[in-house]
Amino acid sequence: MSRRKEKAARLKAEQEKELEVQNPFAAGALDALGDLPAGPAEPEEAQQEGSGRGAKNMKRGRVDIVRQTAHRGGKAVTVVKNFTGIGLPEKKELAKKMQRACGVGGTVKDGCIEIQGDKREEVKQILCEAGFQPVFAGG
Repeated sequence: MSRRKEKAARLKAEQEKELEVQNPFAAGALDALGDLPAGPAEPEEAQQEGSGRGAKNMKRGRVDIVRQTAHRGGKAVTVVKNFTGIGLPEKKELAKKMQRACGVGGTVKDGCIEIQGDKREEVKQILCEAGFQPVFAGG
């Protein structure tokens, strides 16, 4: 064998050895970690609901997102309406999340959530995360 081939073989062997040391998934590396905890346990509420993570993000129905300016001095307001199956406390909680995400004020009036400004895209993301099917309605 020539010197060049021997050197290449030696370098390749050294590189493979380094990879084995650096790779946590290499054979035997997991045994070296010992007995580690499996991970955080799920909260009791999630275990009682059934499927855990996906239980909260179930399909909760369609809601309409409308931009209004009428009777507001030309200022735009994003209104979310036609909620079905949720109470006032949950609407207030959703409104608070929307206000924080958009960095604006808002309120819950007559069963509708009003957010100051034209913030339809941000509101849509929050409603999707909550499991609703948001639809842009109106003109």
